[in-house]
Amino acid sequence: MPSDTELRLTELRDALHRANHRYYVLDDPEISDAEYDSLMRELVALETAHPEYITIDSPTQRVGAPLDEAFAAVTHRQRMFSLDNVESIEELEAWQARLERTLGRDPNGYVCEQKIDGLAVSITYSEGRLVQAATRGDGSVGEDITANVRTIDAVPLRLMGDPPQLMEVRGEIYMPVSAFETLNARQAELGEKPYVNPRNTAAGSVRQKDPAKTAERALSIWLYQVGHVVGGPELSTQWDSLQWLADMGLRVNPASRRVDDVAAIEDYVATTEKGRHANDYEIDGVVVKLDELREQDEVGYTAKSPRWAVAFKLPPEEKTTTLEEIRINVGRTGAVTPYAVLDPVFVGGVTITNATLHNEGEIHRKDVREGDTVVVRRAGDVIPEVVGPVLSKRATGSKIWRMPAECPFCSNAIVQPEGEAKARCTGGFSCPSRLREYLYHFASRGAMDIEGLGYKTVDLLLNEGLIRDPADIFRLEAARLLEFEGWGETSVDNLLAAIDAARDRPLARVLTALGIDHVGGTVARSLAIRFGSLTALMEASEDDITEIEGIGPEIARSVVAWADDPDNRDLVDRLASAGVRLADPEPAEPVAGSLPLAGLSFVVTGTLGGFSRNEAKALIEERGGKVTGSVSGKTAALIAGASPGSKLAKAETLGVRVLDEDAFVALLEDGLGNESVD
Repeated sequence: MPSDTELRLTELRDALHRANHRYYVLDDPEISDAEYDSLMRELVALETAHPEYITIDSPTQRVGAPLDEAFAAVTHRQRMFSLDNVESIEELEAWQARLERTLGRDPNGYVCEQKIDGLAVSITYSEGRLVQAATRGDGSVGEDITANVRTIDAVPLRLMGDPPQLMEVRGEIYMPVSAFETLNARQAELGEKPYVNPRNTAAGSVRQKDPAKTAERALSIWLYQVGHVVGGPELSTQWDSLQWLADMGLRVNPASRRVDDVAAIEDYVATTEKGRHANDYEIDGVVVKLDELREQDEVGYTAKSPRWAVAFKLPPEEKTTTLEEIRINVGRTGAVTPYAVLDPVFVGGVTITNATLHNEGEIHRKDVREGDTVVVRRAGDVIPEVVGPVLSKRATGSKIWRMPAECPFCSNAIVQPEGEAKARCTGGFSCPSRLREYLYHFASRGAMDIEGLGYKTVDLLLNEGLIRDPADIFRLEAARLLEFEGWGETSVDNLLAAIDAARDRPLARVLTALGIDHVGGTVARSLAIRFGSLTALMEASEDDITEIEGIGPEIARSVVAWADDPDNRDLVDRLASAGVRLADPEPAEPVAGSLPLAGLSFVVTGTLGGFSRNEAKALIEERGGKVTGSVSGKTAALIAGASPGSKLAKAETLGVRVLDEDAFVALLEDGLGNESVD
């Protein structure tokens, strides 16, 4: 008979499995984060005290030990075929006609599914417990990625209901767009190169040698096909198969539809293409399958693909255009970034005229040259990037691009520091490009939030000689500003009021604004909590700084080097004399519940006119709130800009409050409850 400890362990695991299913699969949590954490703490404590009772499917066992060797080979119980593609309605109709000829009748319905742009995997459950996961590989043999897949919260470690004795199920692992944006924001904070797209990043994350690294990437999954099964029910259709998978707690995409004919397939394709960027995941097509499994068997396979399924590819997110010129920009830290000036091309919903080239090494690696026909990519909200040249169209005599020896903005030398990918201008803030970018960053919403001090105004003030560093912003006078054409008393008063308000920003905002290498909003908040004042931080040693959780030696060296620079010390003195507050009046870490949005979760969707996604997220987090990627019953409000997509419909279905941009501004000022609601 089980002991009281074993019974309690079973209760805790069952409760946590239910909570994970409600949260990660159904997106409809039934318990609070605090309740979940309490259950998990109790489970961890009991398992620590009684390790003999730990089971492989326990919620505590998601992250395993790092892999010692390369991924082992796994032979699939059933081959994972690739799909044939069609790219037009005519080709789709031709596919349907072939099915009709083979069957001798009209097919009895189809299932349409979104084609997720991710990594195909098979996952095996034995007696309802996850025992193996593998990549597709060559279709017959893949790589064992079990330890990494176990870290993905959306993949249940134990199935629900009455699972079969053995089951292999197929799906697509992907990185949500929101998680990808968060990852790249962190890369930017660290001064690292951004990842190119969610698909490649997801694939790389699944193949990490250390499962803990995979766990950090916030991956998810959609399951779409039953493979080999022993002891399962008699399924007759693909649609029934999807419902069965969902009943066992597996994550099945709710966008899938059963349809009767090709006309309905065409409607599904059109709807999917129209809303392809409305989801928190990337898609590159629609998969159409015969619904009846008997008809699938009757139609059969070619050597590499099922005849009963086809992938309708959506228009490409890559286009070709001419790279007219390679120019450079000097950023706020002095880093020199080359970029491509392109013949305008429409791709991914926008017209692209410029695209990043990252650094000289990347240009040489891709062998991109001025005058080339190049492939340009833009997926979702990713920064436009040149993928590479079309070599067959390269003109004779094209030249390899070299980084100029002198900065075109200030004529100072451009150098390549040892061990760094980016070159740097040595002109300091005598470089007008660097100074311009620095001042714009200093005044931006994520930093000192000085409304009205955008690029246009910064350029004007620089050209007129009124500012030469951030401290000069706080010494601007109304009489001088009123001399400018188009500037009246109202606009001048508004700018000066915004500047005056910026004198009292929290220390974390000041640290972000100062543009210290590798110090973005998250690191700045950690530094502010630890040191409380800029004076204390500038006297800190590298060891003092690395004591902070999440801050390593590179960030510490950067902060100390910045603080040791006499020009930076002079700037700090000038800011202080201009009345800028450089210390928090009380500990930066708030008492729980003291901030207006403490404990509340929000989702941001669509395009906001006055905020980027990262800016909106930072402003919510500063007020104690949390920003998540999907709407659920625990979402306090959806912040909806232009083209909000499917998240708006889900919010309305769940009864979640929806705020437009004006209401969002009111939310930031007054907290939840005083804003207008759409």
